[in-house]
Amino acid sequence: MSENIEFNRNEDHNKTLLSGLKQKLIQVSIGGGKKNAEKQHEKGKLLARERIEYLLDKDTPRIEVGALVADGMYQEQGGCPAAGVVVVIGYVSGRQCIVVANDATVKAGAWFPMTAKKNLRAQEISMENKLPIIYLVDSAGVFLPMQDEIFPDKEHFGRIFRNNAVMSSMGIIQISAIMGSCVAGGAYLPIMSDEAMIVDKTGSVFLAGSYLVKSAIGEEIDNETLGGATTQCEISGVTDNKFPDDKSCLDYIRSAMDKIGRLPDAGFDRAVPSSPKSDEKEIYGVLPEGRDKQYDMHELINRLVDDSEFDEYKEKYGQTILCGYARIDGWAVGIVANQRKVVKSKKGEMQFGGVIYSDSADKAARFVMNCNQRKIPLLFLQDVTGFMVGSRSEQGGIIKDGAKLVSAVANSVVPKFTIMVGNSFGAGNYAMCGKAYDPRLIVAWPSAQIAVMGGAAAAKTLLQIQTGTMKAQGKEITPEEEQELLKTIIDRYSSQTSPYYAASRLWVDAIIDPLDTRKWVSMGIEMANHAPIEKQFNVGIIQT
Repeated sequence: MSENIEFNRNEDHNKTLLSGLKQKLIQVSIGGGKKNAEKQHEKGKLLARERIEYLLDKDTPRIEVGALVADGMYQEQGGCPAAGVVVVIGYVSGRQCIVVANDATVKAGAWFPMTAKKNLRAQEISMENKLPIIYLVDSAGVFLPMQDEIFPDKEHFGRIFRNNAVMSSMGIIQISAIMGSCVAGGAYLPIMSDEAMIVDKTGSVFLAGSYLVKSAIGEEIDNETLGGATTQCEISGVTDNKFPDDKSCLDYIRSAMDKIGRLPDAGFDRAVPSSPKSDEKEIYGVLPEGRDKQYDMHELINRLVDDSEFDEYKEKYGQTILCGYARIDGWAVGIVANQRKVVKSKKGEMQFGGVIYSDSADKAARFVMNCNQRKIPLLFLQDVTGFMVGSRSEQGGIIKDGAKLVSAVANSVVPKFTIMVGNSFGAGNYAMCGKAYDPRLIVAWPSAQIAVMGGAAAAKTLLQIQTGTMKAQGKEITPEEEQELLKTIIDRYSSQTSPYYAASRLWVDAIIDPLDTRKWVSMGIEMANHAPIEKQFNVGIIQT
């Protein structure tokens, strides 16, 4: 009975978190608000999400990357929902591709620093997976009040056009539709694509608009004459075709995608997909309400993999990391997952769940190598509090064994995918393929927490530092003041460990419903299959 009560409590908690996520995504989908949306419609334009919906094949799966980017940021500028750009991986005429659409309802589609980061992430996904990319351009250009944070650096605005050129040399298909304003440096993005279309009367492209032209050289001219569809299609030849409205332009893109030839794939194995035998919806009840509670990661894996079949590797060794082979939506995967229940080591010692010990690091490193040898994509399920510390671990070589795992993950050539189920703390984040280790896609469940260490430990450490500083300055602090300071530290630190904080800064590609995990992994491996593996796996000088 107590197990049923706990299951129900977990289920209620996780569904509440999920409800909060859905409400947040609904708010983000509104973009710049109803009034701005009406203005776009009055011009005869579709909104960014309407364009994507019209373009993508009906009744096919799709995933949105970075929906929560810039959430809670740029408040002094009025906010920037989804960073003013929508990025979706889906299917056009049966071809998987990535679509990038500026949202003109958000500051006229102007580019904020996070807008650039999100666009670069879309291009990174395209380049890593040789995935066709479609740009639906409707932007006023750089948000000038923040130009110093978006213009000059390596990972700023100009990197996008550099990527256009590199992607072209790689043979990656790039198609652009100019469906609104396209100004200054932003004009290079569509024109450096393979093909650039423009919508008559609403689309325009030029290096400098009419106001700047008058200011710079004194010429009086309107924007339509300067860089509208007729000028750029019939006089300059800058764009390839013009269309009377958004839908006809999008129809042409569908037709163009329909005629693309097939290229060699990476050869990842796929069988006939099947659903898990264990009820997927029970994930909500299996995953504990508290992030410090123990549970059996096998129970989650059984609800994620086809037929609930998991062929475990070294089952009785290094048990705080589970490794094994399975299929997800038919695709063969190698799973590396943190075990969250207390287990016994081979020596009979108790090991705490969620902690990486020397034996588990050694096992996981060897498993990653096996997957590279067999050309099997890797899936990491993170619920990790870090590596084991203390004299026994140090004397047992925890740093050396941890380095083996980090090296194997860093040098892995098969595609990697990361799901942050719960905790993602410290070096455990790195070893389990955090963002710095190039997962093709990385997402979090609403239950995730991402930080250098757990909240309680971090807060106490920060409190010691602050109170020590105050005492060194001769300031007395009462127990009541110390408790108030601790609460302030915990509140601030907790907000920074939230998955929303991570998603807003694009440390993760999305926060997802756990029941969408299979779709994200399946579509991720499908896109990775576009890119044959050209690099040989080599762990370098770190011996195993």
